[in-house]
Amino acid sequence: MTLAGGRAAAQIDTARPTLPRKLAAFVYEGVLLFGVLMIFGYLFSSLTQQRHALQGKTGLQAFLFVILGIYFSWFWSRSGQTLAMKTWHLRVVRDDGMPLTQARALARYVAAWLWFLPALGIAHALGLHTTGEIFGMLSLGIGLYAALSFALPGQQFLHDVICSTRVISTLPLRNDAAKSRG
Repeated sequence: MTLAGGRAAAQIDTARPTLPRKLAAFVYEGVLLFGVLMIFGYLFSSLTQQRHALQGKTGLQAFLFVILGIYFSWFWSRSGQTLAMKTWHLRVVRDDGMPLTQARALARYVAAWLWFLPALGIAHALGLHTTGEIFGMLSLGIGLYAALSFALPGQQFLHDVICSTRVISTLPLRNDAAKSRG
């Protein structure tokens, strides 16, 4: 198999990655995005002369939503991997194995909010307001969303099914595995 850019590469295992590995990349992505959001949140507050955390809250949320959209769609359409996905040897591709277009990457970003929006909607409907209650509902929602992958084709996440994409492994094959495969 060759990597993006036409470079020859060692053979890689494009099998379906395990759920724990995908979730580990998900958590690591959150750690990396914390820094990205802090930098752009500071930029927003500096440019808008924000003096209070609640001042301009909706504008800040919209701005950060766009920043995240740019981050994910750029990485997914360029190499198929965010920084966390590179670390965990994962890549997102279309169902036919081809790279994502910018439009499909953006659609996947929007659809991936299914990780959070149902749980946040339920928390709002139930009148949950404390950090612990919201965090608990989000944790339950994320767990249920991840568990849903066991009922979907190829154990994909719902946003991948919706967008006709899939996550593949890019782990290099071990020498004995490469010899036995070809």
